[in-house]
Amino acid sequence: MIKTDILIIGAGPTGLFAVFEAGLLQLRCHLIDALPQPGGQCAEIYPKKPIYDIPGFPEILAGELVDNLMEQIKPFQPGFTLGERAETIEKLKDGTFVVTTNKGTEHQAPVVAIAGGLGSFEPRKPLLPNLEQFEDKGVAYMIKDPEVYRNKKVLIAGGGDSALDWTIFLADVADEVTLVHRRNEFRGALDSVEKVQNLKDMEKVNLITPAEVVGLEGGDHLEAVTVHKNSNVGEDIRIEVDTFIPLFGLSPKLGPIADWGLMIEKNAIKVDNTLDYQTNIPGIYAIGDVNTYPGKLKLILCGFHEATLMCQSAYQRIYPNKKYVMKYTTVGGVHGFDGSKREAPKAVVKPIE
Repeated sequence: MIKTDILIIGAGPTGLFAVFEAGLLQLRCHLIDALPQPGGQCAEIYPKKPIYDIPGFPEILAGELVDNLMEQIKPFQPGFTLGERAETIEKLKDGTFVVTTNKGTEHQAPVVAIAGGLGSFEPRKPLLPNLEQFEDKGVAYMIKDPEVYRNKKVLIAGGGDSALDWTIFLADVADEVTLVHRRNEFRGALDSVEKVQNLKDMEKVNLITPAEVVGLEGGDHLEAVTVHKNSNVGEDIRIEVDTFIPLFGLSPKLGPIADWGLMIEKNAIKVDNTLDYQTNIPGIYAIGDVNTYPGKLKLILCGFHEATLMCQSAYQRIYPNKKYVMKYTTVGGVHGFDGSKREAPKAVVKPIE
């Protein structure tokens, strides 16, 4: 039995930052994640994708953000159960919870914080008869390492931010990049649409709209795709490619957490955002993209805010008779469980001359 103060389900950015905020309160954390490494989608799906809305970082790669968060929480020595999915939860007579994974690992804590992001997810796949034949043989649903596509011929399908962003990024990596979308209008940011149009004008990107991929061909590896142009005349174009990347988004699922008796709305967990992001079950919180409330924004920085307030509430739940006086880190510094100290600099007082 693994025992801790706060059991965090989900080791994405929000879950990792919760470890830091809990550490400032001298609360220990343990994290469970179905993925084999911390970082959530930032590590698994787009580690090399730049993020632009993290305060203090005009631009930071998703993987670099995860590395920074891991460095930030190192003094607080969190525990990890990775490659296992939180399966069941049981409330004991003493008010603590026992969460058991699909591999039978048991965890006990007075507070559970669900930070599972979008939950378990699967890519939305195009309806092509021989698609599975080329999976991992030229068909990919996410980009982990852009260098894999250096000097290759890549065709991306999709009309959202992910399709636009990767088209822009791979334009300087791949030998040839083609973007196919079934409409002339894109759902992504206007700035990204303009960049793709500029790349097309500079002949660095092939843009085919309105159109869709209707066929795949090859032997042991994908060799070409057939694109149907949805014009009045209609025409099929055969394009030789090394890789086909359909980026049609993800189908999120809460998984076993949906059966824990929590209030669910549109595949997200309802929480009280007027105070501490607690669910309908006292002692169980939901923070980050996994929760919902009026005005909810699915942004990493919002998850950081929610994690901070959750930890304050968790402290009061664990120590109901103690009063915590918040001290700014600029004043109190950071004192890790490993004996490390990051002290705030002392003010230098100069005598009046």
